[in-house]
Parts: sequence; C-alpha cells; structure tokens
Amino acid sequence: MWCVGELQLPHIRYDAGGQHGVTDTDFFLALNPNGTIPVIRDESGPPIWETGAVLRYLATRYGSDSFWPNDPDRRTEVDMWAEWAKINVAMCFTVPIFWRVVRTPETERDKKAIAFALRALHERLAIAEARLEKAEWLAGPSLTLADIQFGHVLFRYFDIDIERPDWPRLNEYNDRLMMRPAFREHVAISYDELRATPL
Repeated sequence: MWCVGELQLPHIRYDAGGQHGVTDTDFFLALNPNGTIPVIRDESGPPIWETGAVLRYLATRYGSDSFWPNDPDRRTEVDMWAEWAKINVAMCFTVPIFWRVVRTPETERDKKAIAFALRALHERLAIAEARLEKAEWLAGPSLTLADIQFGHVLFRYFDIDIERPDWPRLNEYNDRLMMRPAFREHVAISYDELRATPL
C-alpha cells in the first residue's frame, strides 16, 4: 500500500488476513493458492501475489524513471538493494524479532533468541548505515523501490522495546520517511491487533 500511495494510484483496498479472515476462502485461494497477502489485480489482468513481484509490477507499469530506472544498470542497482532489504533485513526482523517481542507474551519471550537475532539484524543495518552516509536514499539520490522494501521495517524497528545501537544515518533516514504522506498513511500506523497483550 505504501508503494500504491507513493505512486498515487487510484485503488480499492480489501482487507484480508489476520482478524479480517478471507484468506482461507475459495475465492481468495483462487487468487493466491498460498492464502497469503498481498494480492493485487490491476484492471482485467491476472492476480499478482508475492510482495516483490507486486512491487516490481507496480514500479514497471506506473513508476517514474527515478523510482524504477529504465536503464538496466541503474535498475539492477535498485533491484539489488530491494532484494537485500527483503532477504537480509525484513526476514531478519519480522519473525525472529518482531514476532518474539510483540506477538509473544512477555513471560514467554526467548530473550537469548531475541538477542541473537538482534546481533544478526544489526550487522545488516550497519550496511545500511554506511550506505546512507553516501546517499540520501538506499539506492541513490531519490526514493526508489529499494526504499519501499527497506523503509517499512524501520517504523516498527524503532517503535518496539528493544536495545538499539546509535544509528545517526538510519534515524535521519527514518525521519525523512516520516515526512512522506504515503508512509504515514500506510506504514506508520498502529499494529496493536498484532500484540500478544493489547495495550
């Protein structure tokens, strides 16, 4: 949804998964046999699922050259950082850390596993910290698809109760993200429904 918002695309959103259900219905499974979100259908085209595929489709069809470059070398650099963010950051954060901190009751949390996962994540974030010393955005001077894959993790990373190193560049980057209306609307939102113990 953040990508849809950044590209200012007209859309109809249907909530599915978690408290909304829907993903185990025959209708939804016909769209995505995995029963997972997101799924999009653009006009009369086929359903598209898997986050990376959805984002690349939207960027290719609707993105500007600065967001998803036409030049193969520039596009590959954006795609490389997008894949890095998905595999090395999002996957190192969501299940090993976010689920263990937010979605697990405090009395059941495995603090050693969380600490181990944080060390692994921080090794990756150090790469982003160094990268952001050279460029304002992850893949260069302007926001690209790589930032969509990377930046969405930071809102929850900086929001949850964990130990963090001092990240001056990542903090500045996160502040820039928070200034974007589409980020505030679609990313910087409550996730209380995911908490093991609601606030």
